[in-house]
Amino acid sequence: MEILKKPLLTEKVTQLTEKLNRYAFKVDHRANKIQIKGAIEAMYGVNITAVNTMKYMGKLKSRNTKAGAVTGRAAAYKKAIVTLKDGETIDFYSNI
Repeated sequence: MEILKKPLLTEKVTQLTEKLNRYAFKVDHRANKIQIKGAIEAMYGVNITAVNTMKYMGKLKSRNTKAGAVTGRAAAYKKAIVTLKDGETIDFYSNI
């Protein structure tokens, strides 16, 4: 199981990073807080003080076709927000 799927880089998360030293990731829906903490510490070499997780249902999507309305659902996902120790950062753009 790959625990970390991708980092989230939204406007809201960027504000959290600047003000509170928090970073957000999309994670596997079966991962728990201990596994998430270990994976991030191993991948980025940082010390984590707190992990908060949230589960999101996929948004309902609909579109109109010749045959009528087609509805579906986007994939559900789990989000983790991690707080780092003071003075530590994660640089997502170092590999570009």
